[in-house]
Amino acid sequence: MKPHRLTLTNHLVVSYGLHKKLEVYQPRRATEEEIMSFHAADYIDFLKRKLFSRYNVGDDCPVFDGMFEFCKIYSGASIDAARKLTSGAADISINWSGGLHHAKRVEASGFCYVNDIVLGIFELLTHFPRVLYVDIDIHHGDGVQEAFYTTDRVMTVSFHKYNGDFFPGTGDIDEVGSGVGKHYSLNVPLKDGIDDESYIYLFKAVMEAVINSFRPSAIVLQCGADSLGCDRLGCFNLSIKAHGECVRFIKDFKLPLLVLGGGGYTIRNVARCWTYETSILVDHEVSNDLPFNEYIDFFRPDFKLHPHLSGKVDNMNTRAYIQNLRIKILEHLRYLNGAPSVQMQEIPPDIQGYLEMNDEEEAELLADTAKGREGKERRRRRDLDTEYYEEED
Repeated sequence: MKPHRLTLTNHLVVSYGLHKKLEVYQPRRATEEEIMSFHAADYIDFLKRKLFSRYNVGDDCPVFDGMFEFCKIYSGASIDAARKLTSGAADISINWSGGLHHAKRVEASGFCYVNDIVLGIFELLTHFPRVLYVDIDIHHGDGVQEAFYTTDRVMTVSFHKYNGDFFPGTGDIDEVGSGVGKHYSLNVPLKDGIDDESYIYLFKAVMEAVINSFRPSAIVLQCGADSLGCDRLGCFNLSIKAHGECVRFIKDFKLPLLVLGGGGYTIRNVARCWTYETSILVDHEVSNDLPFNEYIDFFRPDFKLHPHLSGKVDNMNTRAYIQNLRIKILEHLRYLNGAPSVQMQEIPPDIQGYLEMNDEEEAELLADTAKGREGKERRRRRDLDTEYYEEED
């Protein structure tokens, strides 16, 4: 997962003039204390000291110079973006460098070392009673789900490929949360090759029902671009317009919105996607013809914002499967019985309460996620064992 995709995105955003529609901030680095509001102190110490094997760093999470500084930069950006929302300084905040949804409290995973999403949600919870997390990355947002599996103040919804073996191996429809958080985790497991029509239909049906039932005070949207067609590690057929339509749909609810990046391994298409979604978020229509910029040659041969990406993989999501999935999910939402009781509290409780699970809750959580842990070493040896690559064609 190369940071160069952020450079391409930045140049496209600027060349389209979208930066003029934004307030652009240079974020500070997250402090160790902020990072340790979720991650264990000894895990952070190991990241700093580069003693990696105990915490899974160095396997599907490669080591590189300046790694911990990199973590502090993207995490600080997500925390500060959330603070813009809690202070009322913005109604939409964007951090395309964030969205690293696989990192666990004491474990790196899938090129994710520090879970900036969890840190951003913690910040939102200091002001907003209920936060909705939505994930449209092709991989299940396991780290975020696990962090909030036992609370009813955060609802997690993930649309992803699932067959029990595709990385990270979690995200089946029966993973619903535990304790007071039961029914506040929602997974939409999809098969290879889903197209624009099916995805948008299901996304809108599910998200409208979720928002009407949960009634969030703020939303966090992870926009992983590996769900696009032609992605190196993906297997969906989504166009950039369809991906962007999901962003538009969430934006139109007019709730405080934190927008983050995520996966995406065909970097020219990642840049196209996040540029297009920036235009949606600032309500500014842009041309399909890419403007000249320093990196224009990366977008050969068509130099278009919307190349044809669909139809590369057979769609295994039949109409019957989509309808059955929709019915199951809507039935699941009936258990919510409206928004959680926290709405009666004037001041949100301390977020540290989320980290203090009792033994029974922790055992249930581990049981629910065990199948995603089994065979982990075997999966890493396969072609989808990591979420990064060495070269771009």
